[in-house]
Amino acid sequence: MRPVDVARQHGLSPQTVRNYEDVGIIPPAERSRSGYRNYTAAHAAGLTAHLALVPAFGHATSRRIMRAVTSGQLDEALEHIDAGHALLARDRNTLRTVEAALPHLEATAPDAATALRTPYNIGELAHHLGLNPATLRAWERAGVLTPHRDPRTKHRQYLALDVRDAELAHLLRRGGQPLATVATVLGQLREAGSLTALTGALEQWRRDLRSRGTAQLYAAAQLSAYLDALGRAEV
Repeated sequence: MRPVDVARQHGLSPQTVRNYEDVGIIPPAERSRSGYRNYTAAHAAGLTAHLALVPAFGHATSRRIMRAVTSGQLDEALEHIDAGHALLARDRNTLRTVEAALPHLEATAPDAATALRTPYNIGELAHHLGLNPATLRAWERAGVLTPHRDPRTKHRQYLALDVRDAELAHLLRRGGQPLATVATVLGQLREAGSLTALTGALEQWRRDLRSRGTAQLYAAAQLSAYLDALGRAEV
């Protein structure tokens, strides 16, 4: 097949196909006597696999997987795939954890009953949560908490929304979530602006995870077909 033929088949430009060849996503094409590229069914299968991997694992990981498969490094490719599956599983677990925490958060929402008359200082919040102040400082460094500072004394001031964030962080940490994940979740809550908005964001997150999971299933089938086309399924 000519570059234009395989490109049209996959909705790509001929230059994009050549670029994929140059970076090792698909194997080098055979050349005619006049120097023109001649692509085969294996190249077409490789392009199909790459395009299926992108929505499943992202551009960077898809490229790593394809370069590893094309160069015969199947173990390396499988390691990247395993990492993608593990990330999806971790995201699903985080979603379940946050959803489980929502009833507690709704019951203690600042606008319902927990609005503070005066802010907590770090010792008071630590006592409220049964934690050490050093833990709250570590959470702040990780971006989990973003307390205000008294303009005069520079001491931390934890307002009602800060207490809400700290309580959610405490729940997530007890559920085994890493600080980076907790920071992401709380960032989403602060961005959403309310628990109602967060509930909608979590539903969108669930749809995204479902889409990613089904994309990984489809990508696995296309990658298996590419391996068959290369004759390397047992490499």
